[in-house]
Amino acid sequence: MAWYAYCITEHKILGTATHARRPLPIAGLYGVGNAQVLAYPSSEFAVIVSEYVRDGDLDERAALEHGRVIGECFHMATVLPFRFGTVFETDEALRRAVSVNRSIFVASVANLRGKSEMHLKLTVDDAVMPQAIAVPPRFRTGNEYLTKLRQRALRERERQSKARALNEQVHRLLNPLQEEVCCKKGASGGLLIDIAHLIDSRTVPTYQTRCSEAVHQLKDCKVAVSGPWPPYHFTPGKLRNVS
Repeated sequence: MAWYAYCITEHKILGTATHARRPLPIAGLYGVGNAQVLAYPSSEFAVIVSEYVRDGDLDERAALEHGRVIGECFHMATVLPFRFGTVFETDEALRRAVSVNRSIFVASVANLRGKSEMHLKLTVDDAVMPQAIAVPPRFRTGNEYLTKLRQRALRERERQSKARALNEQVHRLLNPLQEEVCCKKGASGGLLIDIAHLIDSRTVPTYQTRCSEAVHQLKDCKVAVSGPWPPYHFTPGKLRNVS
């Protein structure tokens, strides 16, 4: 029997069946391929799985189902999300994965218990970024290529400086427990900064209020906020590739 795995969570998700040894169905929850979602007991954890038959590639709908199951479990207990497409071919493979990585899972659950991830997307229009330096006509034949390289390097340095300044400002305003930042060039040539913040779940309303206030202080950029989410960006990398 192959198992599609969504996440690892605390044993308490089993409810009163804390000594169960076989997978137990989670009422009303269905996952990839509309399969019944089960909690598979393993030591002090429960691995959230559903039966899986390889009958083609996992598609966009499966990705949505994957995220929905993790989200539902997140409302019940601390979760460590698996990467989309994680499959254990046998019961033994699943149990072995938990056993080998037990210390990582214990530490991660302890670190993430009672915490949520918030996500911010900051978009800086190209209009507020430094403009390209014009090349005088008499220099275009010999120096145009080198000038373009210098322009590109200058704009990249300016993007990085702008991103650092914005992230420092956001950090001061929101004061998260942990953060993960990704900066890249936007589709229209501007700057796109993705920031994941780990916060205490009890402070979500306060965080959202601060975000609303921060929008007025973050000049020359658009801000989109979402969450709370399961701690996707703060799950240890080894868990994402554990299968």
